[in-house]
Amino acid sequence: MKNKLDWQNKKEAVRLNKYLSEAGICSRREADKLIAKGEIFVDGMRAEVGTVVMPHQTVHFGKKIVYRHEKPVVLMVNKPAGIVCTEERRERNSIIRFLNYPTRITYAGRLDKDSKGLLLMTNNGDLINQMMRARNFHEKEYKVTVTKALTDDFLEQMGKGVAILNTVTRPCPIEKIGTYTFVIVLTQGLNRQIRRMCEALGYQVKELIRTRIVNITLGNLKEGAYRELTEEELCGLWERIS
Repeated sequence: MKNKLDWQNKKEAVRLNKYLSEAGICSRREADKLIAKGEIFVDGMRAEVGTVVMPHQTVHFGKKIVYRHEKPVVLMVNKPAGIVCTEERRERNSIIRFLNYPTRITYAGRLDKDSKGLLLMTNNGDLINQMMRARNFHEKEYKVTVTKALTDDFLEQMGKGVAILNTVTRPCPIEKIGTYTFVIVLTQGLNRQIRRMCEALGYQVKELIRTRIVNITLGNLKEGAYRELTEEELCGLWERIS
């Protein structure tokens, strides 16, 4: 398996959108939009979509020099409820403001404001792209507490699929672990999916905690805290999402 930890050490010429992605500026798709808008320059010249960057060339995003080989950062965060996954600077409770991390990082998949638990934050655009591709069926596990007692019919319907947002959710494993609490594993990320599924079946979510993303588990990380992934965790993650 190709070790994705080598990505910051590559020296060959690369397409500009990949260069920007690996520098943690944005995803490749967003990079192409910035290039098309004329916001990216190579050696002082406005770049075009498809531009290839050589190792000796200088890339600017506005007035900022973009260095492709920034130290890769991948964090696991235990997001508290009330914190918003957004880069909107006017949002006081954004995850960016909350962490106040010294390197520019962003989320690799959202967790809604009212939910808490595991969130991945990174400056690696390729990792973000891979995590955001629904067709890859990445597993995400949640512990959910609802406001009334669970029934066998509710659990069966949740596992088979529920009609929400003009579609039917994918079948998924679900396990009752208490009178009001269950664990569910999703492989898609529809907007507020679990809450909408429960509401469609006459239930309200009291508490929702994400406990696992692919091979990364929340463990005993305290609410509001974060840490860098270990090399073993990161290699395992890349192996499963690539």
